[in-house]
Amino acid sequence: MRILLMGNPNVGKSVIFNRLTGIKVIISNYPGTTIEFLEGSMMLDGKRTKIIDAPGAYSLIPSDKAEEVAVELLMKEKTDLIINVLDATNLERNFYLTLQLRELPFPLIIDLNMIDVARSRGIDIDIPALEKTLEVPVIPSVAVSGEGIQRLRRTIIGTLKGDKLEDRI
Repeated sequence: MRILLMGNPNVGKSVIFNRLTGIKVIISNYPGTTIEFLEGSMMLDGKRTKIIDAPGAYSLIPSDKAEEVAVELLMKEKTDLIINVLDATNLERNFYLTLQLRELPFPLIIDLNMIDVARSRGIDIDIPALEKTLEVPVIPSVAVSGEGIQRLRRTIIGTLKGDKLEDRI
């Protein structure tokens, strides 16, 4: 099994990667930090699953080296699942990539990271409505504290088993 973490730069993909794999990577607070990709694994339902942290990308039409690497990772070998990590404080910027990923023939989960910051700024996100509109699971999370990570793991397992979104609601 192979899971690809994708998202815009600086949305917390590497922190999610750390939480899922237990591998500690150096995380910097500026966009474009991860040009190379990171690879790790986690146990899901007793099976070792490969997790890849792709470089940040705004689009599947590459305009820089980071996006080229991200698209190459997506296309070069079989991908069983994409986890699209979004910054809950800036959905408009993040949705361009999300809508492109939604059109691909891969199962997709949205990890809505930094939900705590969004709430503190008065941003109210209707997660069930977002799930219904995008027709994919949307998991709110706070990667730095681990909030939402167990739910993300359960959703990964269910999605890989073929569970449908409407079965979860």
